[in-house]
Amino acid sequence: MTDSHFDQIFPLGQPNDAYAQYFTGQSYLAPLITQGSVGVSNVTFEPGCRNNWHVHHGSGGGGDQILLCTAGSGWYQAEGEAPTSLEPGSVVRVPAGTKHWHGAKANSWFSHLAFITPGQDVSNEWLEPVTDEAYQELA
Repeated sequence: MTDSHFDQIFPLGQPNDAYAQYFTGQSYLAPLITQGSVGVSNVTFEPGCRNNWHVHHGSGGGGDQILLCTAGSGWYQAEGEAPTSLEPGSVVRVPAGTKHWHGAKANSWFSHLAFITPGQDVSNEWLEPVTDEAYQELA
């Protein structure tokens, strides 16, 4: 499938091969801002694609992840919380230190803009995949 078949306002980008080991399914990455203190990328997920559980770390106000949903339909889930359905216009702030995952619904492409708030000691820790069983339980 090409971006012409998935209506979104930002570029699809290239296959996200550098991070493929942290995703179930195919994702695409389109860096939109690469200079300055806050990089912004458009991340696109094919239907059923999701990233592994992960944690963004940081201090001094840094390390929060912001997701601005722009197209399609997806999921966000923080550990210990119910999954949240994401549609265009949904905005999620993931506080630094929160174990979470996000990705497309089983039958929909999904895109979001993603960035990390700048601060001290900002890093990312990739963890285990979201199991197929847990993912298939989502409505």
